[in-house]
Amino acid sequence: MTTNITSLTADGTQRDATASATKNKGAVKAGDGTYIFALTEMAGMDAGIGYSTAFGPVIEGERMQVGLIRKRRGTGAKPHTHPNEQWNYIVQGTLRVRVDDQPEQLCGPGTLLYFPANVVHSTVATTDDDVVFFTVKDLSHGIHGKAVDGTAEGGYFETGFEAK
Repeated sequence: MTTNITSLTADGTQRDATASATKNKGAVKAGDGTYIFALTEMAGMDAGIGYSTAFGPVIEGERMQVGLIRKRRGTGAKPHTHPNEQWNYIVQGTLRVRVDDQPEQLCGPGTLLYFPANVVHSTVATTDDDVVFFTVKDLSHGIHGKAVDGTAEGGYFETGFEAK
C-alpha cells in the first residue's frame, strides 16, 4: 500500500512512502532516503484503538515512533497502560491528565508529559477546545496501549460529546 505523505528525500524531492514495513498499521516508515515529514499535511491513523480517541499521523524510525495527535474536545483516553514509555508535548488545547496515583491536573500548551512504561494514565481534552500534542514513544511496542478495564469499546467521551 502506498500513501501520499508529503515526505522529502535527502535531496529535497517529494516521495511517496510505503507503510508496509511498520509496526503500526497506517504509520509511515522513516529512513531509506526519507527524512523530512510535513506532519500537519499527512493522513492520520487511529492511535489508541479500543481505548482512546487519539488520531493523527505516526512516523516510525528504527527505535522511536512519533506522532502529531489530536483529541477532539470532550474526548480522550480511558485509563490504560503500554509497555513502552511515552512523552507528550501539548501544542494546543487543555488536557485533563492523571498519571498513576497522582491527582488529576489540567495541562495546556507548552506542557511536557511523561508516562513511564506500564504505569496507568489517562488524558482527556477539556470541552473547550480540541487538543493537539506531539508524542514520542520507543518502538519496543506499537503506538497502542490497553485499557485497564480490559474493554476495547473505544475512547472516553464526556456527556454530550459521544461519538455520532
